[in-house]
Amino acid sequence: MIWTAAFRTGVMDPHEELHFGEPRGFADQTVRQVLHLAGGGEAFRVRLTNRFGRTPLTVGAATAADAKLTFGGAGQVVVPPGEEVASDPVEVPVTAGGDLRVDLYFPERTDLVTYSHRPAELARIIDNDGRIEAVEGRYVVSGVDVPAPADTMIAAAFGDSWFEGVGTTRGANHRSVDFLNRRLASGWVVNLGIAGNRLLRDGVGDHALARFDREVLPIPALTHVLVNLGINDLVLPGMLGEPPASADDLVAGFTALADKAHRAGLRIVVATIGPFGAAVDVRRQVNDWIRTAGVFDGVADVAHAVADPRRPDHIRRDFDSGDGMHLNDLGAQAMADSFDLRDLTL
Repeated sequence: MIWTAAFRTGVMDPHEELHFGEPRGFADQTVRQVLHLAGGGEAFRVRLTNRFGRTPLTVGAATAADAKLTFGGAGQVVVPPGEEVASDPVEVPVTAGGDLRVDLYFPERTDLVTYSHRPAELARIIDNDGRIEAVEGRYVVSGVDVPAPADTMIAAAFGDSWFEGVGTTRGANHRSVDFLNRRLASGWVVNLGIAGNRLLRDGVGDHALARFDREVLPIPALTHVLVNLGINDLVLPGMLGEPPASADDLVAGFTALADKAHRAGLRIVVATIGPFGAAVDVRRQVNDWIRTAGVFDGVADVAHAVADPRRPDHIRRDFDSGDGMHLNDLGAQAMADSFDLRDLTL
């Protein structure tokens, strides 16, 4: 048995210029969060992050599954700036597809904390007088580990909002990754999507080529990486006053990502860039290359799966969350169904 990821979340710097959620700090407050586990095991440990913090972060108390979390035997932990800590193991079984409730108490005023901004889940911020505020976001928690057999298929869904779950029903666990996990007979996929994330440039989270080294490669016994990127390289430059990525730029980025995965002994499955009604020529060129280049170990033709047959550069109306850019619950399921399960075997 080895300790590996049963849950992960892509985190970002709360001090960045562009956000699609609300950065927060806390003072004498408890943050209650529900984590939907991709994998299960006979015990678990919770990972806390101060990756983008500028000051030490004090967690005065923490519980999960109604059990007190300890860190080196202590009930309080101080996480240095730029660091991450794992709790001591909790000998309580958790199940794949189940939810784990984690409460973190912050006794002192914190800086803005490292967070996930659009996880399709609500966090509840509880004041010392019992007042509760519900906000979409995930704060300080970065993962949950469980012991699993060494031959378990463990994949990371690495990408943008189409993995993170923007457009799906909050709290329903209808992200594309959740639907994909329900299809698997063995093993599981943890979700490292960040809404707005780009393959080539920073701006909303570190760019993917840098983030891959920090968030994907450290996962113990990882076997596969699933990639959904490219939309934001075409959309965000217009918001940020930058030139859009060219087809050659994106091809080079995807090739570099495949090289990183293969050097690490991982199988890489890449999704075609979904339709969004713009950047038509570049998107089609890149998608044709993804389908035919032979660079990857598998291709999920997400673009074809969710496109309107009559308007192939747009999302099908019954799959559209309403903004022309993101998938609703039905669309997320169609995206999950476009992955060939034969690509997710050992």
